[in-house]
Amino acid sequence: MLGLNKKDFGLLIIVVILALFAPFILNPFPEGSAMAQFNAGYPDLMQRLVIFGIFAIGFNILFGLTGYLSFGHAAFLGVGSYAAIWMMKLLTMNVIPAIVISVVIAGLFSLLVGWISLRRSGIYFSILTLAFAQMSYALAYSVLTPITGGETGLQPKYTDPRILDGAVPQGQTPRANLFGLEMNSGFQMNMGDWVFTFNAGYYLAAVLMVVAFYMSIRIFRSPFGMMLRAVKSNQQRLDYTGLNSKPYTLAAFVISGMYAGLAGGLLVAMDTQVGAERMFWTASGEVVIMTILGGAGTLIGPVLGAGLIKYMENIVSKINKGILEQWFAFMPDGIEDLLITLVYPFIGKGWHLTLGLVFMLVVIFLPGGLVEGGQRIAGMFRRKKSDPSTPDGKTTPAE
Repeated sequence: MLGLNKKDFGLLIIVVILALFAPFILNPFPEGSAMAQFNAGYPDLMQRLVIFGIFAIGFNILFGLTGYLSFGHAAFLGVGSYAAIWMMKLLTMNVIPAIVISVVIAGLFSLLVGWISLRRSGIYFSILTLAFAQMSYALAYSVLTPITGGETGLQPKYTDPRILDGAVPQGQTPRANLFGLEMNSGFQMNMGDWVFTFNAGYYLAAVLMVVAFYMSIRIFRSPFGMMLRAVKSNQQRLDYTGLNSKPYTLAAFVISGMYAGLAGGLLVAMDTQVGAERMFWTASGEVVIMTILGGAGTLIGPVLGAGLIKYMENIVSKINKGILEQWFAFMPDGIEDLLITLVYPFIGKGWHLTLGLVFMLVVIFLPGGLVEGGQRIAGMFRRKKSDPSTPDGKTTPAE
């Protein structure tokens, strides 16, 4: 169905279910309980989970299939964001034109960067992409300030022309919308002590994430994807067969850049404030960590990696000493103080330390990322259920 085999179609259905029921899945604890701190079902975080999932899916098409490690993908995220915000300032606050132009501009920019960077491979390619990203950041931050807004960034104003929209009342901030439906609109559902939030902006981003995930499956399973795997396996041997691998790697780079542009456009649709910080090198490093943490070269791995990092960034970073004191209040004072002293460096502002430890453990013990961990757990359950013995107690010989 949809051009997918049974396994891939099942994986797509899982992603659809997770995206559709995220408000329930991410809010497992009742409001007001001690564990409600770990609920993640609020619109801003849910939007970031799926948007950075798109970003990581696109990066995985380049890195996971070809093995080319780019440290400059944040440049395409930023370029897509700037293209989207200018579309909103000049044409309309409808998010559709903004998202389309962000993908197109990011694709054109990635074509230029890829055409130059792919003249080299290995660490030299990575350094070239990093150089382009830092140059883009410098241009946006201090050189092209009339276009980018420099340090303060850009946001829609009521004085902007917006050819297709009517005049906005003086002093009112224009809001991103989808044919009149504002992105921040939504409603809450109360079920006992649980509160579930449904947001229009999240579901728009979730639909596009599902489409992006489906396209990535088709790319992975296509002859084009097979050529990219051949590049990763042994590009030199592939070139010796007479096949020119450069058009394939450039196409993968451009597709990956367009995914990043889509993520940048969606970020603007959800939050119409754009700054140069989106193009900084740390943003490029973050998507690398997302992909490796989830499982480079796998289909769902980058989505899992993006979800884990954004969850830790928004949930673990909010746990402070006061919350720890509430958690350990039932313990004797000496033990309570000891536990707080031991745990506190790993939460709040120290959440990066926890992320670093998790990343080290995954790289050392699960080179295939979280997907490999899930496969190992599933394999353990399968081995427990299967019994190699025959009814008379004899084992079946291996073939």
